[in-house]
Amino acid sequence: MNFEVDAILFDIDGTLVDSTPAVVRTWTAFAQERTLDIEEILRVSHGRRTEDTLADLLPASEVAAATAQMEQMELDDLGDVTALPAADSVLRGLPADRWAVVTSGSRRLMRTRLRAAGLPVPQAFIGAEDVEHGKPDPGGYLTAAATLGAEPTRCLVVEDAPAGIRAGRASGAAVLAVATSHDESVLSEADVVVKDLSMLAVTVTPAGLRVSATSMVSTPGAHPLTRE
Repeated sequence: MNFEVDAILFDIDGTLVDSTPAVVRTWTAFAQERTLDIEEILRVSHGRRTEDTLADLLPASEVAAATAQMEQMELDDLGDVTALPAADSVLRGLPADRWAVVTSGSRRLMRTRLRAAGLPVPQAFIGAEDVEHGKPDPGGYLTAAATLGAEPTRCLVVEDAPAGIRAGRASGAAVLAVATSHDESVLSEADVVVKDLSMLAVTVTPAGLRVSATSMVSTPGAHPLTRE
């Protein structure tokens, strides 16, 4: 499966960086402190802004302080944050003006996680504080495309979670999902699903980028950029 695009827009957690153990530890400690249902939190939190998850759990007057508390807890837990397969080679092979990240985490936390994982930090960086609404709202991806001077419909979004996939599709981009944090069965709204970024080959062309993917699941023709 091939995509001819002008730019690639990446999620971070679960797409470029494996921070799952730290995230689970942080949410578990927070849930125990507040006597909240950790299983329910972990079911709904992935791919969403922390403040949006907390808004479902706490009175509105407590959300800002709780969000700051969670961010500090996550900044203090970076010991086993690692790069996911092929993330480093894929990113370092891209021109700086052809890729961006769009994350549900804060810029401070996500830059720190990228550095902890040994990955490059892009010039175009859209964090939780840069959007009015978090994923599945497409605002982050629309902003990233505009920052790069690209049309959203000429971009490829790379995501690992259903909320992010929906955000990418709503932006008009083609969407490739990596089955790193979720089973492929819940990623079916993406145009293509791959095991991880090691299944991609990215070539810089005079016209932009050619992305070739060895897919687990695909829906040919779902997006105009998708080609067999």
